[in-house]
Amino acid sequence: MKSLSVLAFISSLSLCVFQQKQETNLIEECVRKSYTLNSCEKVFCQPWERCMDGSCSCKLPYQCPKNGTSVCSTDKRTLNYCQLKSLECQRKNSRFMNRGRCNPQDSFQIYLKHENATSKGIIQVEVNHSPKTFVCGSVWSMNEANVACRHLGFPEGADRTEVVDPEDASHFLECLRAKCRGIETSLAECTLERMNRSNEKVAKVVCHTAHKECSLEQFRCVNRKCIPSDQTCNGINECGDLSDEVCCNACKGVSFHCNSDVCIPNSYLCNNEMDCLTGEDESHQMCDKRTEESEKGDTRAEDNKSGNKRAEENEREGTREAEESMDEERKKIKALLPQLHCGIVNHTVTRRKRILGGNTAGKDEFPWQVAIRGERGSVNCGGVYIGGCWILTAAHCVTESRVHIYKIWTGMLDSIAMDTAIETFSLVKVIVHEKYNSQTYENDIALLEMKPKDKATSPTCSPPDSVPVCIPWSQYMFRGSHQCKVSGWGLTEGFKKQYVLKWGYIYLMENCSEIYKERYFEGMECAGTDDGSVDSCKGDSGGPLVCFDSNGVGYLWGIVSWGENCGEKGHPGVYTKIANYFNWIGRHTGMNLISQYNL
Repeated sequence: MKSLSVLAFISSLSLCVFQQKQETNLIEECVRKSYTLNSCEKVFCQPWERCMDGSCSCKLPYQCPKNGTSVCSTDKRTLNYCQLKSLECQRKNSRFMNRGRCNPQDSFQIYLKHENATSKGIIQVEVNHSPKTFVCGSVWSMNEANVACRHLGFPEGADRTEVVDPEDASHFLECLRAKCRGIETSLAECTLERMNRSNEKVAKVVCHTAHKECSLEQFRCVNRKCIPSDQTCNGINECGDLSDEVCCNACKGVSFHCNSDVCIPNSYLCNNEMDCLTGEDESHQMCDKRTEESEKGDTRAEDNKSGNKRAEENEREGTREAEESMDEERKKIKALLPQLHCGIVNHTVTRRKRILGGNTAGKDEFPWQVAIRGERGSVNCGGVYIGGCWILTAAHCVTESRVHIYKIWTGMLDSIAMDTAIETFSLVKVIVHEKYNSQTYENDIALLEMKPKDKATSPTCSPPDSVPVCIPWSQYMFRGSHQCKVSGWGLTEGFKKQYVLKWGYIYLMENCSEIYKERYFEGMECAGTDDGSVDSCKGDSGGPLVCFDSNGVGYLWGIVSWGENCGEKGHPGVYTKIANYFNWIGRHTGMNLISQYNL
């Protein structure tokens, strides 16, 4: 009986753990990679950071835009906001204090009441040596608590937050209402408003000081904090490092699920700033829908307006002074950063089905598609224009020692009816990936550098009518079942040669390792259709597999590499997955050429 009881207990415990995992909505494989707010595989870097090898690293101050609002730091230096945050990112010894130039009397101090409090207590703020003010409890959340604790010198943020009645309530008539995004390091960066207290509770915080083992009911953050498991994937940065929100197969509460499995607050939707890697939080479809819902809500709320108006007037009367948040300044800085224009097609296309079978590409439909002329003077492979003088193709299409043989044709739709729109470029160099394996097709990728037409007058190539495709930096931008386009001059049905550029829709597949087993390696991606009716074929090699984000921007997700026959059910085409080679491409071309974001 005892052994049965033990087995029953173990079974019950296993079920509990399984249910707990289900409740959290977390993706375990993703969690093991320890993604945080500094992981540009998952989120955008701040404008004073740049994405390097999958992590956000500090920029140098001179890499920030020169224009911007002047701010004063805690060490009394006047800089623009981006420069200050860049310095803080590197040294942590200088934080934002206030907007504008520095004055000797400027100060911003934060305290915990009482005097002997070190890591927990009621928050008090002193601005420019004025009397200490409590922080209002009305909008106090983990966002504000994490910022307050960082300001106090606790880098992991808060363990928990409370609102309480102060002991000496009769001695103060106002409080400071703080509203933060949660990424700030100083409470002074948040939106601050002085309010009449009106019997309001005040903010109390417990900052994280010591690491401990988490219980079965808790989630262990990357920064080693423990939070309740049911607080993950709700759009609230409870961990402080965002590790509870970046590996979610679904989101709870008033939050939005990005395609990259990140949960963001609904308040981030349609705020003129992309928070999801592929922009679905700012898509026209999303924002039009929210506008319609808002208008309906405004109509329904008409009956309640008179009561709410009085409350709003009381709140306005209670506001004594407001300081604008630096969040808008952060957005402004992002707009001032260099903008890379890629992946935009102005041509409106009709939905078509096949690349094997005859759907002819129209003018400007695939402005990044190029043809590679081989040794026999005919189209040998496809390639993709990525900007400057650079072309991407498959390594098996080219040989470095034969650089003088290859020619690049841009703007070509028909390889027989050559027209005046076609430009021909010679090559300066061929760079085959140093770990390319011709037996297994591992790392089947190569870069081709074109020779400018007239180096004396124009050191760049700029093929007419060509538009560079965008290069993805994260493997999470597009996932299985996403519909993408493949194009090329490869063989059609019956393995017949074709002379015009064809294209078709195919879908990304996540079960590639199950299909091809030991022939599938890291850096490969499968795409096709369930019935095999659309596929790439011989002659399409090196050509583009392009996926489009929610705003219609095209990213080169793959280049045609290999496959088992053509258009065969159960054997989709295999592509070199470009996101895995972002840094390799950038090392040769320069990161500024391919970094659409996170510069």
